[in-house]
Amino acid sequence: MNIIVNDQPVTLNAPMTVQQFLEHQFLEHQLLEHIERPQSGTALAINQTIIPRSEWQTHQINDGDSILLFQAIAGG
Repeated sequence: MNIIVNDQPVTLNAPMTVQQFLEHQFLEHQLLEHIERPQSGTALAINQTIIPRSEWQTHQINDGDSILLFQAIAGG
């Protein structure tokens, strides 16, 4: 299964949820260190749709998905 994460191609060997993917990326590759313990303001979008953190454990990643992981910042 091929996906794009922050503009980088990633191949997954098995289907997984967002939470499983984030844990896998940290444990196997340490690419996403800042989300080991997601802090307030960490956001994730799949195919330009924000996925609420409450859905990370159940939202399934699909082949061809484009994932953007970022730190949201408030300003005035």
